[in-house]
Amino acid sequence: MFSSLRVRNYRLFFVGQVVSNTGTWMQRIAQDWLVLSLTGSSTAVGVTTALQFLPMLLFGLFGGVLVDRLPKRGTLLVTQSAMAVTGLVLAFLTLSGHVQVWHVYLAAFAVGLATVVDNPARQSFVTELVGRDQLQNAVSLNSANFQSARLVGPAVAGLLITGVGTGWAFLANGLSFVAPIAGLLLMRARELHVVERAPRGKGQLREGLHYVAGRPELIWTIALVGFIGTFGFNFPVYLSAFADDVFHAGAGSYSLFNTLMAVGSLAGALLAARRGTARMRVLVAAAVVFGAVEIVAALSPSLWMFALLMAPIGMFGMTVNVTANTSVQMATDPAMRGRVMALYMMVFMGGSPVGAPIAGWITDTYGVRAGLAAGGAVSAVAAVTIGLVMARVGGLRLAVGWNHGHPRVGFVPKERQEELAAAV
Repeated sequence: MFSSLRVRNYRLFFVGQVVSNTGTWMQRIAQDWLVLSLTGSSTAVGVTTALQFLPMLLFGLFGGVLVDRLPKRGTLLVTQSAMAVTGLVLAFLTLSGHVQVWHVYLAAFAVGLATVVDNPARQSFVTELVGRDQLQNAVSLNSANFQSARLVGPAVAGLLITGVGTGWAFLANGLSFVAPIAGLLLMRARELHVVERAPRGKGQLREGLHYVAGRPELIWTIALVGFIGTFGFNFPVYLSAFADDVFHAGAGSYSLFNTLMAVGSLAGALLAARRGTARMRVLVAAAVVFGAVEIVAALSPSLWMFALLMAPIGMFGMTVNVTANTSVQMATDPAMRGRVMALYMMVFMGGSPVGAPIAGWITDTYGVRAGLAAGGAVSAVAAVTIGLVMARVGGLRLAVGWNHGHPRVGFVPKERQEELAAAV
């Protein structure tokens, strides 16, 4: 489960990300709370979130081109330092009493700009740290790392905000970047798995899009992640409405739902770390189960049944994320990895601004149960459809039979299916 941590460079990277991710979650909570305190407007909070994701939608693919051209380690030193400065500036403005809402807007946009390059660089740098053999394990541990920070960061931020103020949460986030920067500086360059960088040239963005379009294993995996990210992952819309409108239980239950989902996500990431390979059938099956469990949760009659279902939703959602991420990285030429991962992250993260208003409209018009069920149904149908398309592209056929007295359903090559039929 933790085999990639035996690699010294990855161990330094992992520890740095533990600290930094915790600080990032602290800043997210403090940022939203500060904007709400300054304006009293939930719309202003939404604008802050939109500004943080807008650069990825606008410039994500260009970030991928830069990542393929530049050394990943040096690039991460620049982006991590930029995000550290942003946190420290916000801390100074808040603690000195001079902060205004436009300062927070500008900081959110600046973090988003850094993320345009930082995200694909971190994703593709993992291969240089551990090599292809340990990639699945390292990607899974990165996801577990992020989910652990999601459990700890908001709790620590809440204590700091209520105890000493939001400015100290920003300061803690700014200082947290010392860990990943130190880790990058301490790495042994000779132990990195060298990847040839793409030369500077014209048409590299178009070249990246053509590369993905010509590989069904990439384009359909990214498409599946896009459907699930857009329609299945709108939990801020659904969970708050279930806590308030359906179960009339308040903020405590909303926090419980998120915590249980984070626990399930952490379990899903650790289970993915135990698997040695990223298989398409695992991706499709996890996506189908994810959608089905969302539908069941939408019909749950009691708060506790709904809450308990958050754990498997988190687990199968994380299984989809980790398996798709690893599959895309392993199927991509190293010189193209930055552009492909930028497209992957743009589709996955960029789906929320599109899907959230649709989920909100369905919830307002037909109720939150209908909204969550619709998100689950779209995810499951997309998974089944894309699974069938991939099977057809790969020359596979559905095979149904018995194995040691148990029913077995799966995809096998057409020739193999004919052999099985002849044997019967």
